[in-house]
Amino acid sequence: MSAYLFAHFKEKTTPDGEQVYFGISKDGFNWEQVNNGKPVLESTMGEKGVRDFTITRKKDNTFVILATDLSLAYNFKEKYESNWNKVNREGSKNLSKWESDDLVHWSEQELIKVVDDNYGCAWAPDIIYDEENQDYMVHWSSRYPADSTNEMAIYYAKTKDFKTYTQPRELCHKPDTGIIDSNIVYENGYYYRFTKSDFNPAHIILERGTSLTGEYERMPLFDEEMNKLEDGQYEAPTCYKLPDGSWCLMLDFYGCEKEKQGYVPFVAKDISTGKFVRSDKVFSFPYGFKHGTVMEITDEEYKRLKENYPNN
Repeated sequence: MSAYLFAHFKEKTTPDGEQVYFGISKDGFNWEQVNNGKPVLESTMGEKGVRDFTITRKKDNTFVILATDLSLAYNFKEKYESNWNKVNREGSKNLSKWESDDLVHWSEQELIKVVDDNYGCAWAPDIIYDEENQDYMVHWSSRYPADSTNEMAIYYAKTKDFKTYTQPRELCHKPDTGIIDSNIVYENGYYYRFTKSDFNPAHIILERGTSLTGEYERMPLFDEEMNKLEDGQYEAPTCYKLPDGSWCLMLDFYGCEKEKQGYVPFVAKDISTGKFVRSDKVFSFPYGFKHGTVMEITDEEYKRLKENYPNN
């Protein structure tokens, strides 16, 4: 693999922001728009808006996108009465799904109900292949029960085909605060799990374990770097390997209304240390990407995306 695709949305107050956008890159740092910066897919089902994307390459070399079924542009003021707590508790239990053989021709949108009505909104799905069990784990954040005072936690379901799913189970929780936005990567026998902690601390945390659904340990060097950042300003981690073998962690800098920067990169020469260093000076975006996932692609796939989603 020698290029990258970033599936994301735009934080806008109009419905066109909450759709599927693609960014592409040859080095994982310098990003370019496709399709003139317009959506490549649009939601026509559920709330008719999608956020918080994940995209993955399946073992058969096809692709799947999952996203939160939620439109704040359409529904925040009236349906949810401008109340985030109401969104968390009463938001959609569905994820939106698209599949593709080539990243250009996509299936019709589907809604997947991953939790029953006892759960709150199903937020920010992510996908990781379970090396031990040879299936896929879809994980997301929810409140359960929806009407309780329980904090947000991470839940998961397993699937082999993205058509049938196991019943949801809790993956992890934090006793003193809610956690959201989980992202997991695998390297040399370890699963590295990034989550956003609401408080104590109010930033991203990193843990690792040898079993996808087993025990994880906190990585203190990562905390040291995150403690240098302003609390409560970063979310939506997405981590991927760079061409030189180092790892890049992108964090959505949602506290940047003026700069419109979007994502901020942090680089680790060796992910096993947990030490990620902020690296703003060597990256660029054409506009502010919001909550998405980076996936490695081939040169051929990169060329195909540029040709089929051209910029005028």
